Amino acid sequence: MLNQDTFTLVDPINGNLAFKLFSFSGNGYFDHIQRHNYFSVIWIKQGNGKAKVDFSEYDFSEDSIFFFTPYQPFMIQETQEIAGVVLNFHPDFFCIHKHHQEVACNGILFNNIYNPPFVKVNETAKQTFEMVLTQMKSELQTPALAQYEQLIAYLKIFLITASRLKIAQQPQAQQDFADKKEPFILQTLKDFIEVHFKTKHSASDYADMLNISPKALAKITKTHFNKTITDLISERIVIEAKRDLYLTNKSVKEIAHDLGYDDEYYFSRFFKNNADVSPQMYRETVGFARG
Repeated sequence: MLNQDTFTLVDPINGNLAFKLFSFSGNGYFDHIQRHNYFSVIWIKQGNGKAKVDFSEYDFSEDSIFFFTPYQPFMIQETQEIAGVVLNFHPDFFCIHKHHQEVACNGILFNNIYNPPFVKVNETAKQTFEMVLTQMKSELQTPALAQYEQLIAYLKIFLITASRLKIAQQPQAQQDFADKKEPFILQTLKDFIEVHFKTKHSASDYADMLNISPKALAKITKTHFNKTITDLISERIVIEAKRDLYLTNKSVKEIAHDLGYDDEYYFSRFFKNNADVSPQMYRETVGFARG
Protein backbone atom coordinates (compact mmCIF):
# COMPACT_ATOMS: atom_id res chain seq x y z
CA MET A 1 0.00 0.00 0.00
CA LEU A 2 0.98 3.64 -0.30
CA ASN A 3 1.92 5.67 2.74
CA GLN A 4 1.70 9.37 3.47
CA ASP A 5 5.06 9.92 1.82
CA THR A 6 3.46 10.83 -1.52
CA PHE A 7 4.24 13.97 -3.53
CA THR A 8 2.53 14.85 -6.80
CA LEU A 9 2.85 17.64 -9.34
CA VAL A 10 0.01 18.12 -11.82
CA ASP A 11 0.37 19.94 -15.13
CA PRO A 12 -1.75 23.09 -14.64
CA ILE A 13 -2.45 23.30 -18.39
CA ASN A 14 -4.09 19.92 -18.91
CA GLY A 15 -4.48 18.43 -15.42
CA ASN A 16 -2.30 15.41 -16.22
CA LEU A 17 0.34 13.94 -13.94
CA ALA A 18 3.65 15.72 -14.43
CA PHE A 19 5.82 14.33 -11.64
CA LYS A 20 5.15 12.00 -8.73
CA LEU A 21 7.30 10.56 -5.96
CA PHE A 22 5.95 8.07 -3.42
CA SER A 23 6.91 5.21 -1.16
CA PHE A 24 5.14 1.85 -1.10
CA SER A 25 5.04 -1.36 0.90
CA GLY A 26 3.49 -4.56 -0.38
CA ASN A 27 2.69 -5.55 -3.94
CA GLY A 28 -0.86 -4.24 -4.27
CA TYR A 29 0.18 -1.46 -6.61
CA PHE A 30 1.98 -3.70 -9.12
CA ASP A 31 0.16 -7.07 -9.01
CA HIS A 32 -1.62 -6.45 -12.32
CA ILE A 33 -0.45 -5.32 -15.74
CA GLN A 34 0.65 -1.66 -15.69
CA ARG A 35 0.47 0.52 -18.82
CA HIS A 36 1.09 4.17 -17.99
CA ASN A 37 1.45 7.21 -20.21
CA TYR A 38 4.51 8.30 -18.23
CA PHE A 39 7.97 6.99 -17.35
CA SER A 40 8.24 4.89 -14.19
CA VAL A 41 11.33 4.37 -12.06
CA ILE A 42 10.75 1.78 -9.33
CA TRP A 43 13.36 1.21 -6.64
CA ILE A 44 12.76 -2.10 -4.83
CA LYS A 45 14.57 -1.46 -1.54
CA GLN A 46 13.36 -4.60 0.21
CA GLY A 47 12.07 -7.99 -0.87
CA ASN A 48 12.38 -10.08 -4.00
CA GLY A 49 10.29 -11.63 -6.74
CA LYS A 50 9.73 -11.71 -10.46
CA ALA A 51 8.99 -8.89 -12.94
CA LYS A 52 7.10 -9.56 -16.16
CA VAL A 53 8.10 -6.99 -18.77
CA ASP A 54 7.01 -7.04 -22.42
CA PHE A 55 7.82 -10.57 -23.59
CA SER A 56 10.22 -11.50 -20.78
CA GLU A 57 10.42 -12.36 -17.09
CA TYR A 58 13.21 -11.31 -14.71
CA ASP A 59 14.05 -12.37 -11.18
CA PHE A 60 14.98 -9.50 -8.88
CA SER A 61 16.20 -9.01 -5.33
CA GLU A 62 16.40 -6.05 -2.97
CA ASP A 63 18.05 -2.85 -4.16
CA SER A 64 17.01 -3.22 -7.79
CA ILE A 65 15.75 -0.23 -9.77
CA PHE A 66 13.44 -0.79 -12.75
CA PHE A 67 12.97 1.66 -15.63
CA PHE A 68 9.80 1.58 -17.75
CA THR A 69 8.82 3.70 -20.75
CA PRO A 70 5.31 5.02 -21.45
CA TYR A 71 2.86 2.23 -22.33
CA GLN A 72 5.45 -0.48 -21.69
CA PRO A 73 3.48 -3.31 -20.04
CA PHE A 74 4.89 -4.66 -16.79
CA MET A 75 3.80 -6.46 -13.64
CA ILE A 76 5.71 -7.27 -10.44
CA GLN A 77 5.11 -10.43 -8.41
CA GLU A 78 6.68 -10.63 -4.96
CA THR A 79 8.17 -13.74 -3.40
CA GLN A 80 9.21 -11.87 -0.26
CA GLU A 81 7.23 -8.71 0.58
CA ILE A 82 8.58 -5.72 -1.31
CA ALA A 83 8.93 -2.08 -0.29
CA GLY A 84 10.51 0.88 -1.96
CA VAL A 85 10.11 4.14 -3.84
CA VAL A 86 8.49 5.05 -7.16
CA LEU A 87 9.37 8.04 -9.32
CA ASN A 88 6.97 8.84 -12.19
CA PHE A 89 7.40 11.61 -14.75
CA HIS A 90 5.47 12.46 -17.88
CA PRO A 91 7.29 13.08 -21.20
CA ASP A 92 5.79 16.58 -21.18
CA PHE A 93 7.69 17.20 -17.92
CA PHE A 94 10.97 15.63 -19.06
CA CYS A 95 11.55 13.98 -22.42
CA ILE A 96 14.49 11.56 -22.46
CA HIS A 97 14.62 11.77 -26.27
CA LYS A 98 15.03 15.55 -26.30
CA HIS A 99 17.56 15.47 -23.45
CA HIS A 100 19.50 12.44 -24.70
CA GLN A 101 22.74 14.38 -25.17
CA GLU A 102 22.61 15.64 -21.59
CA VAL A 103 21.48 12.50 -19.80
CA ALA A 104 22.32 9.63 -22.22
CA CYS A 105 19.85 7.29 -20.49
CA ASN A 106 17.86 6.45 -23.62
CA GLY A 107 19.05 3.06 -24.82
CA ILE A 108 20.72 2.35 -21.48
CA LEU A 109 17.94 2.63 -18.90
CA PHE A 110 14.98 3.07 -21.24
CA ASN A 111 14.15 1.64 -24.66
CA ASN A 112 16.81 -1.06 -24.44
CA ILE A 113 15.42 -4.21 -26.01
CA TYR A 114 18.56 -6.26 -25.37
CA ASN A 115 19.28 -5.92 -21.64
CA PRO A 116 17.13 -6.37 -18.52
CA PRO A 117 15.23 -3.14 -17.63
CA PHE A 118 16.77 -2.82 -14.18
CA VAL A 119 20.03 -2.08 -12.40
CA LYS A 120 21.44 -3.32 -9.09
CA VAL A 121 22.20 -0.55 -6.59
CA ASN A 122 25.55 -0.53 -4.80
CA GLU A 123 26.34 1.41 -1.62
CA THR A 124 27.89 4.39 -3.40
CA ALA A 125 24.95 4.82 -5.77
CA LYS A 126 22.51 4.28 -2.92
CA GLN A 127 23.88 7.31 -1.09
CA THR A 128 23.48 9.46 -4.20
CA PHE A 129 19.94 8.22 -4.89
CA GLU A 130 18.85 8.80 -1.29
CA MET A 131 20.31 12.30 -1.30
CA VAL A 132 18.58 13.18 -4.58
CA LEU A 133 15.22 11.79 -3.44
CA THR A 134 15.50 13.80 -0.21
CA GLN A 135 16.12 16.97 -2.23
CA MET A 136 13.17 16.16 -4.50
CA LYS A 137 10.85 15.71 -1.50
CA SER A 138 12.03 18.98 -0.01
CA GLU A 139 11.39 20.79 -3.29
CA LEU A 140 7.93 19.24 -3.61
CA GLN A 141 7.01 20.12 -0.02
CA THR A 142 8.13 23.75 -0.26
CA PRO A 143 7.62 24.98 -3.83
CA ALA A 144 9.73 27.95 -4.80
CA LEU A 145 10.91 29.83 -7.88
CA ALA A 146 11.70 27.56 -10.86
CA GLN A 147 10.42 24.45 -9.13
CA TYR A 148 10.12 22.44 -12.37
CA GLU A 149 13.68 23.31 -13.39
CA GLN A 150 15.04 22.31 -9.99
CA LEU A 151 13.21 18.96 -10.06
CA ILE A 152 14.47 18.29 -13.58
CA ALA A 153 18.02 18.98 -12.41
CA TYR A 154 17.62 16.41 -9.61
CA LEU A 155 16.01 13.95 -12.03
CA LYS A 156 18.99 14.28 -14.38
CA ILE A 157 21.40 13.48 -11.53
CA PHE A 158 19.35 10.40 -10.65
CA LEU A 159 19.22 9.14 -14.24
CA ILE A 160 22.88 9.86 -14.98
CA THR A 161 23.94 8.01 -11.81
CA ALA A 162 21.77 5.03 -12.77
CA SER A 163 23.12 5.05 -16.35
CA ARG A 164 26.72 5.02 -15.14
CA LEU A 165 25.90 2.22 -12.74
CA LYS A 166 24.32 0.08 -15.44
CA ILE A 167 27.22 0.64 -17.84
CA ALA A 168 29.69 -0.37 -15.12
CA GLN A 169 27.86 -3.57 -14.32
CA GLN A 170 27.98 -6.84 -16.21
CA PRO A 171 24.28 -7.58 -16.90
CA GLN A 172 23.22 -11.16 -16.51
CA ALA A 173 21.93 -11.17 -20.06
CA GLN A 174 25.40 -10.32 -21.36
CA GLN A 175 27.32 -13.20 -19.77
CA ASP A 176 29.48 -15.13 -22.20
CA PHE A 177 28.46 -18.56 -23.33
CA ALA A 178 30.83 -21.50 -23.46
CA ASP A 179 30.81 -20.97 -27.21
CA LYS A 180 32.67 -17.66 -27.56
CA LYS A 181 31.30 -17.24 -31.08
CA GLU A 182 27.78 -16.47 -29.87
CA PRO A 183 28.36 -12.99 -28.32
CA PHE A 184 30.00 -11.88 -31.58
CA ILE A 185 27.02 -13.14 -33.59
CA LEU A 186 24.61 -11.33 -31.30
CA GLN A 187 26.54 -8.08 -31.43
CA THR A 188 26.51 -8.33 -35.22
CA LEU A 189 22.78 -9.08 -35.13
CA LYS A 190 22.16 -5.93 -33.07
CA ASP A 191 24.21 -3.91 -35.55
CA PHE A 192 22.29 -5.39 -38.49
CA ILE A 193 18.92 -4.66 -36.86
CA GLU A 194 19.98 -1.07 -36.18
CA VAL A 195 20.95 -0.57 -39.83
CA HIS A 196 18.16 -2.50 -41.54
CA PHE A 197 15.08 -2.48 -39.26
CA LYS A 198 13.28 -0.03 -41.54
CA THR A 199 13.56 -2.28 -44.57
CA LYS A 200 14.04 -5.86 -43.32
CA HIS A 201 11.36 -7.16 -40.99
CA SER A 202 11.74 -10.96 -41.12
CA ALA A 203 13.96 -13.19 -38.97
CA SER A 204 15.16 -15.04 -42.06
CA ASP A 205 16.62 -11.82 -43.50
CA TYR A 206 18.99 -11.50 -40.55
CA ALA A 207 19.81 -15.20 -40.45
CA ASP A 208 20.86 -14.94 -44.11
CA MET A 209 23.06 -11.91 -43.41
CA LEU A 210 24.72 -13.77 -40.53
CA ASN A 211 25.10 -16.93 -42.59
CA ILE A 212 23.37 -19.02 -39.93
CA SER A 213 20.15 -21.02 -40.01
CA PRO A 214 17.04 -19.23 -38.69
CA LYS A 215 16.53 -22.05 -36.16
CA ALA A 216 20.07 -21.76 -34.78
CA LEU A 217 19.84 -17.97 -34.55
CA ALA A 218 16.45 -18.21 -32.84
CA LYS A 219 17.91 -20.53 -30.21
CA ILE A 220 20.79 -18.15 -29.50
CA THR A 221 18.58 -15.03 -29.17
CA LYS A 222 16.08 -16.86 -26.98
CA THR A 223 18.85 -18.04 -24.67
CA HIS A 224 20.69 -14.73 -24.55
CA PHE A 225 17.90 -12.13 -24.68
CA ASN A 226 14.90 -14.28 -23.72
CA LYS A 227 13.24 -12.93 -26.87
CA THR A 228 12.71 -14.06 -30.44
CA ILE A 229 14.34 -12.33 -33.40
CA THR A 230 10.91 -11.06 -34.40
CA ASP A 231 10.50 -9.56 -30.92
CA LEU A 232 13.81 -7.70 -31.27
CA ILE A 233 12.95 -6.35 -34.72
CA SER A 234 9.41 -5.39 -33.68
CA GLU A 235 10.52 -3.60 -30.53
CA ARG A 236 13.14 -1.61 -32.46
CA ILE A 237 10.49 -0.55 -34.99
CA VAL A 238 8.08 0.46 -32.22
CA ILE A 239 10.77 2.53 -30.48
CA GLU A 240 11.39 4.45 -33.71
CA ALA A 241 7.67 4.88 -34.31
CA LYS A 242 7.22 6.26 -30.79
CA ARG A 243 10.02 8.75 -31.36
CA ASP A 244 8.37 9.99 -34.56
CA LEU A 245 4.95 10.16 -32.93
CA TYR A 246 6.39 12.06 -29.99
CA LEU A 247 8.88 14.38 -31.63
CA THR A 248 7.43 15.10 -35.11
CA ASN A 249 4.20 16.05 -36.81
CA LYS A 250 4.52 13.30 -39.43
CA SER A 251 1.25 11.54 -40.21
CA VAL A 252 0.85 7.90 -39.22
CA LYS A 253 0.91 7.07 -42.94
CA GLU A 254 4.28 8.85 -43.35
CA ILE A 255 5.73 7.11 -40.32
CA ALA A 256 4.51 3.74 -41.58
CA HIS A 257 6.11 4.36 -44.98
CA ASP A 258 9.41 5.47 -43.40
CA LEU A 259 9.47 2.20 -41.44
CA GLY A 260 8.87 0.03 -44.48
CA TYR A 261 5.10 -0.45 -44.31
CA ASP A 262 3.07 0.39 -47.41
CA ASP A 263 -0.22 -0.31 -45.65
CA GLU A 264 -0.95 2.29 -42.95
CA TYR A 265 -3.67 0.13 -41.40
CA TYR A 266 -1.44 -2.93 -41.20
CA PHE A 267 1.20 -0.80 -39.49
CA SER A 268 -1.37 0.59 -37.03
CA ARG A 269 -2.42 -2.94 -36.09
CA PHE A 270 1.24 -3.95 -35.73
CA PHE A 271 1.93 -0.94 -33.48
CA LYS A 272 -1.11 -1.59 -31.29
CA ASN A 273 -0.23 -5.29 -30.93
CA ASN A 274 3.24 -4.36 -29.70
CA ALA A 275 2.57 -1.13 -27.79
CA ASP A 276 -0.94 -1.94 -26.48
CA VAL A 277 -2.24 1.36 -27.82
CA SER A 278 -2.89 2.74 -31.32
CA PRO A 279 -0.42 5.19 -32.92
CA GLN A 280 -3.01 7.97 -32.80
CA MET A 281 -3.82 7.33 -29.15
CA TYR A 282 -0.12 7.28 -28.29
CA ARG A 283 0.33 10.64 -30.01
CA GLU A 284 -2.72 12.17 -28.36
CA THR A 285 -1.71 11.11 -24.84
CA VAL A 286 2.09 11.31 -25.04
CA GLY A 287 3.33 12.73 -28.28
CA PHE A 288 3.60 15.73 -30.56
CA ALA A 289 -0.08 16.63 -30.54
CA ARG A 290 0.06 17.33 -26.81
CA GLY A 291 2.45 20.19 -27.46
